[in-house]
Order: sequence, then C-alpha cells, then structure tokens
Amino acid sequence: MKKFNEVTLNITVAIIDFLYQGRDYQRFWVLEEIARAPYFAFLSVLHLRESMGLRGPEHIYLMEEHFAQTLNETEHLEYMESRGGSAYWVDRAFARHLVLVYYWINVVYYWVAPRSAYDLSYGVELHAAETYNKFLHDHDDKRIEEIMQDELNHAEELHKAMEMIK
Repeated sequence: MKKFNEVTLNITVAIIDFLYQGRDYQRFWVLEEIARAPYFAFLSVLHLRESMGLRGPEHIYLMEEHFAQTLNETEHLEYMESRGGSAYWVDRAFARHLVLVYYWINVVYYWVAPRSAYDLSYGVELHAAETYNKFLHDHDDKRIEEIMQDELNHAEELHKAMEMIK
C-alpha cells in the first residue's frame, strides 16, 4: 500500500502544482481545505468503532490527537483565507469537491487499513511542510514558518499513531 500511497500523492501533487502555478495562497488554501479531511474521517471511524464496541486501548489518545489536528488545520485554513486564498469561486468549488471525495476515501481506507491511511496522511503532511519550505526561500512570512512546523508535528503524530496500531 505504501507504493499506492506514493503514486496517489505524486499524481495529486502534480495536478495541484500545475493548476496553482504562481498562486501560492490559493494553492495553500486548497491544500489546507483538503488537509482536514483525513482527520475528520479518522474521527468518524473512531466514533463508529466506539459505537460498535470496538474501542482499542489507543482509542482516546487517537481521538484527542485527531481532534487537535483538525483544529490546527482549521487555523491554517483561516490564515490562508485572510491572505485571499479562497477569493475565487473556482478554487472553492475545486477544493470542496476534492475534499468530499478525499473524505470518503479516507473513511473507507481508515476502516479497512488504518496504518496505510496514516501513511498516506503522513506523506501529505511531509509534502505540505516541503511546499511551505520552498515558499519561505523567496518570502518572509512568520506565520507560514509556524504552519510548516505544525505540518512536521502532524507528520510525527501520524507516525506515532502508525506505531500504536500495529
């Protein structure tokens, strides 16, 4: 599944990078809109498992982490909105359709293969940090620096989650 995740991520990144050349904050807004979907999906599946009596020892920890990650990604989204990232309807429509598909893919993926779902999100978070780092080479934006560090922290948390659910 790692190879599948890698290919999926690379194709998606190539498409978004092509569509958003020279439109940094719009691209960041789309990425942040999408970045919340896995955490919403993970929480949905964890709630379902809990309702079905399938709670594991890591359950509460994962719910707290994913909720915190969701809030943090929402803060990133709001910053990108303040920079004009969601100014155009076409960007909003693209991101919201993509996030709908991505959410349901993550629900199924997390239910069937949670480690692989975490691996995909881990790759997404690392890509986000790389994207912000490239941007910072040409721009001075302290908030983007903080967001980049948040993305690295999310990747570390996802790696920990993968280890917890062996």
